[in-house]
Amino acid sequence: MTRIVVVDNHGQFTHLEGRALRDLGIDSDIVDNETPPSEVEADGFVLSGGPDMDRAGRSAEYLETGKPVLGICLGMQLIAEEFGGTVGSGEYGGYADVTVRIEDPDDPLVGSLAPETRVWASHADEVKELPEGFVRTGTSDVCGIESMSDTDRNLYGVQWHPEVAHTEEGEAVFENFRDVCEQASDE
Repeated sequence: MTRIVVVDNHGQFTHLEGRALRDLGIDSDIVDNETPPSEVEADGFVLSGGPDMDRAGRSAEYLETGKPVLGICLGMQLIAEEFGGTVGSGEYGGYADVTVRIEDPDDPLVGSLAPETRVWASHADEVKELPEGFVRTGTSDVCGIESMSDTDRNLYGVQWHPEVAHTEEGEAVFENFRDVCEQASDE
């Protein structure tokens, strides 16, 4: 059974991420972001959302494990910053129902979603410039980079929250990430 561990960056929806994974039959736990990756056995990691990059603990160390990583909201921003992208304040601010346009139908994380997908997202902060090696896979009228992928390194990010009921195809995002983790563990 695939094991995906959620790294808790103190976001209000972190517990829902673990539950969404378990509801799909994925072996999942939530660990505090101060937990060293060497103490965690997993096929992949989810870096949760959270209120502040300064409280991300050891989250960046999970990017060095060689295992697939999915960053959600703050988790995506952390990935971007670690690899040379730019994060800044969003023009929109708080949580909102947003229509994301999927730009890459072949992307392993979001490519299977409807071309226009309704999501629940916060845009207080957002990725402004992609890091080298990443491609933009989703955009909206609110945010230029709603999702990104680096398939060579199996690093993925979504600005939105796939774990909440307001997001139409959130379950598919987690299913697709499970598939990425399974494929990576077979290699």
